[in-house]
Amino acid sequence: MRITAGSAGSGPWSTAVLSIGSNLGDRLGYLQSAVSGLTDYLAGPGSVSAVYETAPWGGVEQPAYLNAVVIVSGERSPAQWLELAHVLEQAAGRAREVHWGQRTLDIDIVVVDDIRSDDDALTLPHPHAHERAFVLVPWLDIDPEASLPDHGRIANLVSTMDTSGVVRWGTLARAK
Repeated sequence: MRITAGSAGSGPWSTAVLSIGSNLGDRLGYLQSAVSGLTDYLAGPGSVSAVYETAPWGGVEQPAYLNAVVIVSGERSPAQWLELAHVLEQAAGRAREVHWGQRTLDIDIVVVDDIRSDDDALTLPHPHAHERAFVLVPWLDIDPEASLPDHGRIANLVSTMDTSGVVRWGTLARAK
């Protein structure tokens, strides 16, 4: 599946870290569809993390999630990365009913380069990323030297949190 949003090539060159998750239906299939939809933007051979099963976050009773992190690059602004994420979520049948509720596919923009934004539509870096082992553990898998702006090295953040609920579950295929 190849899905585009906005005018690729119309934004500045950027690299973004995306967190993808699913806890409804064919969880692995929805994550794979996201990776397939991002195939033109994958930043390199190691740009897709392993898949982890994690407990839900945010206090809403719901099934366990499968989560992964993807690093993408392209001529896209932060708003264009967000637009593409929404297109992929909609293609997976995402319904926005309950904040932090269950979903077929959730794609969060964690960081775009070192950009900081307090925009209502997109806060960068993601305001909860530093608290979420389900984001940081997969990110550390594919970029051991990564840092989260305003919070420091991912390895240091992971070393201070409980990661017992983040269980390696499988892998995703890179789309061709």
